[in-house]
Parts: sequence; structure tokens; C-alpha cells
Amino acid sequence: MITFKDIEVKDRSRAEKPLRLSDFRGCEYSFGNNYMWSRVYDIKIAFYNDFYLIKNKYGLLFPAGNGDIKEVIGVLRHYCAENNQPLFFTSMNRASMELLQSLYPGQIEVNTNRDYYDYIYEAQSLSSLAGKKLHAKRNHLNRFYENDWSYEPITSGNIEEVADMHNRWCDARDIYSDREQLCEAGALIRGLESFFELGFTGGVIRVNGEIHAYTFGEPVNSDTFVVHAEKAFTTVQGTYAAINNEFVKGLTGFTFINREEDMGQENLRKAKMSYQPAFMEEKFRVKFL
Repeated sequence: MITFKDIEVKDRSRAEKPLRLSDFRGCEYSFGNNYMWSRVYDIKIAFYNDFYLIKNKYGLLFPAGNGDIKEVIGVLRHYCAENNQPLFFTSMNRASMELLQSLYPGQIEVNTNRDYYDYIYEAQSLSSLAGKKLHAKRNHLNRFYENDWSYEPITSGNIEEVADMHNRWCDARDIYSDREQLCEAGALIRGLESFFELGFTGGVIRVNGEIHAYTFGEPVNSDTFVVHAEKAFTTVQGTYAAINNEFVKGLTGFTFINREEDMGQENLRKAKMSYQPAFMEEKFRVKFL
């Protein structure tokens, strides 16, 4: 029997092992992402043997962990039947989707939506910005470097300033009539409030001594770091390019950077594509018939 519950920071220690064993690259398989967005997407979690289970308002995520996958899927099918709902798996990678096709031939329906694919970049590319295609990014950086600026990691000594900058950014953008932006703002504040307990790593850019940009994230698998947040004031040219570049230059031990999805927003898609992703992390939605 499975009982889903509200996610708490203290659950991180138990969730880390199954997430590490699965080594999934999608942003939904980072504990910090689950915690930050739990109120927005009604995320609940459960543990079954050596599996970490995640449920949101759209369905379930494919189980993370190690063990008899048919057993845990059988338990989830029973859970859904008891609750009079179909079994959906969302945000599945291709390997997991193909595994289900082989285990349950003719019993599942598969769909996909490019709006929710994660953008995956080579860390070296974001750090060096080498090559003709990233020439414009280097120009933005050069303009930014003409200012009185500095970069520093997020610490207990400046995190209150980061939260204050976040609130000022929200005020400047006048986000309060936009539900999606309000939800994101609340999720990011939730992350900042439990920043160190969640094991996040972040950085800030100062211009003339004042924080103008911040970013943070966490490792999502053995070779990929996922960036959960990146906000900057645009009053100084190149600030977004600078926080992106300086933060990645300070990360070590990662081949790839996951900058999450664009959710179908054209401006966001244009910005993410401009950094020349190495590939897109496909995601599939599977329904049991």
C-alpha cells in the first residue's frame, strides 16, 4: 500500500539515494525542484522499497530508484484504481518510455510535447562561449565588463540580499497580475528560504556594490547540474549573460548544464536556443489503457 504525503525538506536525505541510482537528467528528478514547486503543482511523494515516488496534479513521475519495476508499477496501478483515476506517467525520458513499451506491449499510449523538453548545454560551451554562433553573447559580456562589477557565491551572509533583490525584480516587472509569474516567484522564494537545507549552489552579480542578478541550482544526476533560477535586472547591458557565464565557470565536475524547459513561451525559447543547446532532454507522457 502506498500513501502519498506533502513533501518536506527532511525527506531529502531519503530521496537522494533512489534519485542517484536512477541517474535521470530531467529537472523533475531533482529534490529541490519537487520541493520548490510542490504548492504550485500539488506535488506529493511516497517511498516504496528502494523507490522514490512523485505525484503531481498531472499524474505520476516514473519511479526513481532500484528494484522490481513491474512490482512498483503494479502497486501504482492498484493505487490509481482505488482512487478511480487512470495511471499516467509524465516527464518520462525515452529510455523509461521504451522500457514500458517492452514490458506492457499494446497496453500504453504515448504522447510528447516539445514545450516541456529540457535544454541541455555543454558546461564547457557556456563557460567559454567559444565559436561564431556565440559571438553575440561575448559582445554582451564585453559591454557588461565595462561596469564596476563583481561576482560572489550565495552564502548565509548575502542570502537576505538575494531575497530582497528577487522581490525588487518582481516589483520592477509588475508580475502581480500574472498568475504564472506569481507562482514562479513563490516557488523561488520557497527555494531561497530553504536554500542550504536543500543543498543548493548559487551566485550573484553586483554592479556598483548592489546585487543585480542571482542564480541557483543543484546536481540532478552524475554528469548534469540543473539551474532552477536565474533573474537579473536589464538596466545594465549583459547582466543575464554575465550571471550565466560567471556561475558556470565556478562549477566543477559537470559535463552538462540543464536549464529546464521553455513551457512554450516564445521569448524564453528564443533566449534558450541562443545559447546553442547540445541536445534536448525529451519527455514523454504515458497512459495505461
